[in-house]
Amino acid sequence: MAQLLEIKTRSKTELVDVTAQIERVLESDNARTGWCLIYVPHTTAAVTINEGADPSVKDDILLVLNKIVPWKEAYRHLEGNSPAHVKASLVGPSETVAFKNGHLVLGTWQKVFFCEFDGPRRRKLHVHILTQS
Repeated sequence: MAQLLEIKTRSKTELVDVTAQIERVLESDNARTGWCLIYVPHTTAAVTINEGADPSVKDDILLVLNKIVPWKEAYRHLEGNSPAHVKASLVGPSETVAFKNGHLVLGTWQKVFFCEFDGPRRRKLHVHILTQS
């Protein structure tokens, strides 16, 4: 089973918690056990898993990424969004998460985040469910 989620971002760079949306996909499929493949089909966005309890963790991640990959640099890409491409490459376009009893197998504080690096935009997030027979 596969589902396409639409993510609307509001800032140039932000991390959007998509955990509940992905779990709703599992519920709608009545999926019990297997693997959930999460894929971002954009070159200036990514997906990651990290702490979701303290919102300052998201801010710290973006703070460091913006320091390592500053917006003002001698980039050659004509669109002016080279930093977004670099950040997306560093974080990555996909995650694979086990699920059991219809829920993602995440650590106590873990959440799945869509990472926007060139927003605000309307984005897509592919969620593929692979169940065990």
